[in-house]
Amino acid sequence: MISPLAVIEEFLDSHDLDFEKTAKNTYLLTLPGEKKLQTHCALVIGNHSLSINAFVIRKPDENAGAVHEWLLKKNASMYAVAFALNELGDIFLVGRLPLTALSEQELDRILGSVLQYSDSSFNPLLELGFSSAIRREWAWRVSRGESLANLAAFEHLIK
Repeated sequence: MISPLAVIEEFLDSHDLDFEKTAKNTYLLTLPGEKKLQTHCALVIGNHSLSINAFVIRKPDENAGAVHEWLLKKNASMYAVAFALNELGDIFLVGRLPLTALSEQELDRILGSVLQYSDSSFNPLLELGFSSAIRREWAWRVSRGESLANLAAFEHLIK
């Protein structure tokens, strides 16, 4: 049987992902996205399972109840990972996989899920939890003649 370390290292080497091995059993990855340009993800090999933790977005400035409701509803249809909050209220994707189920194919499915869920949830979470900040940023950029290109997805909040 191939070791979990070997499975992960072979996968990472073959998929051209930015990663760093920070401890004997810990890998920090950067997954490239479209809406959320980067998702930082930790893979930690334990005695019996692989832990997956990916930062999605910081604690919402507003509408925390609506944000949490959206996350809970989304969790019901997700594969291998779920949204969770840390002690600060920041939002992560977390999951565990038994080491006996670890393969390159399963790692690909799980990391693909992490990337898809992080990327597709980013704008809805920003809209729900940070709409006032988006409006302020929009007004500030307009007042200075700055580009609004990366705020275009939120134009409907301004009108």
